[in-house]
Amino acid sequence: MRIDTKLPKVGTTIFSVMSQLAVEHQAVNLGQGFPDFEPPEPLRDAISRAMAEGRNQYAPGIGLPALREQIALKTERMYGRRIDAGTDVTVTSGATEALFAAIAAVVRAGDEVIMFDPAYDSYEPAIDLQGAKAVHIPLTVPSFGIDWQRVREAVTPRTRMILINSPHNPSGAVLSAADLDELAAIVRDTEIVVLSDEVYEHIVFDGALHQSVLRHAELAGRSIVVSSFGKTYHCTGWKLGYAVAPPALSAEFRKVHQYLTFCTFHPAQVAFAQFMASTPEHYLELPAFYQAKRDRFRALIQPSRFKLLDVPGGYFQLVDYAAIRDESDVAFCEWLVKHGGVAAIPLAPFYETAPDTRLVRLCFAKSDATMEAAAERLCKL
Repeated sequence: MRIDTKLPKVGTTIFSVMSQLAVEHQAVNLGQGFPDFEPPEPLRDAISRAMAEGRNQYAPGIGLPALREQIALKTERMYGRRIDAGTDVTVTSGATEALFAAIAAVVRAGDEVIMFDPAYDSYEPAIDLQGAKAVHIPLTVPSFGIDWQRVREAVTPRTRMILINSPHNPSGAVLSAADLDELAAIVRDTEIVVLSDEVYEHIVFDGALHQSVLRHAELAGRSIVVSSFGKTYHCTGWKLGYAVAPPALSAEFRKVHQYLTFCTFHPAQVAFAQFMASTPEHYLELPAFYQAKRDRFRALIQPSRFKLLDVPGGYFQLVDYAAIRDESDVAFCEWLVKHGGVAAIPLAPFYETAPDTRLVRLCFAKSDATMEAAAERLCKL
């Protein structure tokens, strides 16, 4: 039987490849972006309690009302945006599901979606599966900012969506209020939808505010904003996220969501609703928590031959390895895990056409012991 693949450019993700190599070579895994420490104990207690109390069957398809209410309260508290928990919030099986559902709900065959490279690797396959075209615009290196003039030039009558990500994976760059004004000017008087991937929304450093599109009245009315409980509460394996959008966009989003996963892990929804109500300081304290990890990690690897790029947000550190080896980032990551004992992520898989840089991504969402073990090996290179 001959299978004509719908995703000819897709293989095993670089995250799975590097994590497997880390296991095979007993390397310290700074590649895949997950914490190696536990979620808050009261949150874990709450999910166990929910299971013991019998909250183990289907949840409402759009999410528990109590959890959606907490999301609405947080949105108003953080961004000054009052939203309707009944019509504007949908709980999903992780942010990746939300991103896929948003693209599938809005984008049709023949449409174009503007996205920015380097980009998270789930974006383009979701676009391809709709029969649409991803239009890639490279971010400026080393700041990883957006050239808005190039965006204006890329917009055509077929442009249906612009996909942004801030704080940005893999670079940690963050969008400013001025960036959002530029975006608003471009989409004004068009039918273009903005999809804003904001999974690292609470991990912004040095006193800066996260510039969510939900802060921007004009953009909020035409955007789907995707967030992640896994990133915020250190539990990526629970696979819980959510989308916030105005009612008309939410209605279309929910049509896809109900046939994609229908609903999301019930006990975790109960736990998050309780924990968000009792401990709102958790996400308010997250910038300081991860800034301490960023600063600790940078101090540990400062003596190495790596050049460290700035990290305004997120929990990844980009490093330039040009002083160590002159080879592609993919080749360097393979060498590093085998001979240096540390797993990193190359940037090339995040690009349509990768530039000739010498940059790799390291994750510092790790315990002190993990960071110290990795730094000891990196400083020997």
